[in-house]
Amino acid sequence: MELFANDTQTIEANNAVPFTTALSSGSQSILWRAGSSIITLRGIGPQLRSRFRVSYHANVALSTGATVAPIEVAIRVSGEALAPSRAVSTPAAVEDFNSVGATTLIDVPAGCCVQVSLANIGTSSIDTENVDLIVERVA
Repeated sequence: MELFANDTQTIEANNAVPFTTALSSGSQSILWRAGSSIITLRGIGPQLRSRFRVSYHANVALSTGATVAPIEVAIRVSGEALAPSRAVSTPAAVEDFNSVGATTLIDVPAGCCVQVSLANIGTSSIDTENVDLIVERVA
């Protein structure tokens, strides 16, 4: 499944990016509702676990009125940021867009579900645009 949020959105600290469009559909193991920031991954099938590759790319900037500071975004699983997916960008000035991205693997035990989102884990509100999130079941 590939999700996209093209328009500029302001994301407050500790909030997730809502996605507006699915560029490719999911499956029974990858669920998403239009306008939501949450993607549900389901551990279904004969294996003991399901493995998903989650990748993102986003253009980010500090929102108007913010003090110049590092921007931090990461993939969250069930509300907790995954350290390997953390991206940090320090813009030269407020409203200067930079590109960030990361990829991580997420294991879901058989019969379980986890919720995944892309979140602003920094301390300032940020603006995002052209945010792309790709979720693939790989095993």
